[in-house]
Amino acid sequence: MDVADLQQLLAEVASGAIAPDEAVTRLRALPFADIGVARIDHHRSLRQGLPEAVFGPGKTPEDTAAVITELLTNGHGPVVLTRADKAQRTAALAVDNTGTVINQTVVWRPAASRPEKVVVATAGTADLLVADECAAVLWAHGVDALRLTDIGVAGLHRLLGELEPLQTADAVVVVAGMEGALASVVGGLTSAPVVAVPTSVGYGASLEGVTALLGMLASCASGITVTGIDNGFGAGCAVMRQLGSATS
Repeated sequence: MDVADLQQLLAEVASGAIAPDEAVTRLRALPFADIGVARIDHHRSLRQGLPEAVFGPGKTPEDTAAVITELLTNGHGPVVLTRADKAQRTAALAVDNTGTVINQTVVWRPAASRPEKVVVATAGTADLLVADECAAVLWAHGVDALRLTDIGVAGLHRLLGELEPLQTADAVVVVAGMEGALASVVGGLTSAPVVAVPTSVGYGASLEGVTALLGMLASCASGITVTGIDNGFGAGCAVMRQLGSATS
């Protein structure tokens, strides 16, 4: 249930179209539904503007299917399953086969398309798994991101050939491992909000993403938002908060 649904329900009670007891029944699942293996937060979109997503790791395929069932049956808006392995994806799609698989992410009930222009850029092709997660989250909430792949600073001419979409974007997500320098360069080329995602890609001194993380946090391009290592999901949510989420 989101704000519009709640307002509609209250209006129907006020007009007499719905009895108060029926309204209470509908509201009983708020703020959460206890299904045994999880407590599904149906109230989250009212508080945060974005509904609860499902994090795959640690869940059995059966538990994953149970959570997806509850969200699809009694939830509102997009349903997003992230970091799901093959068995989890199979079990979840057995519940409802209309889900769209984007690498390790599955999306049901994507929101209506939005007009904002968002760019998801990667320094290298090794960063694509994280970028795919981010793009899937954005698509679930109505934003079809422009993907710029393999434009890292080791070949700066590749980035300079993409100035127009970066400078006209409403938001830019930069996904980079190694030393994470791409975020600073992009942050210096556009006035749009920049969300930087360090990845665990890189050689020895990259320290599984710590070097990129520290580099992005220490960026001389002021105002960059930095997520945790490999957190494409968080980057997508950060962009939606900046744009104003569809369900707020």
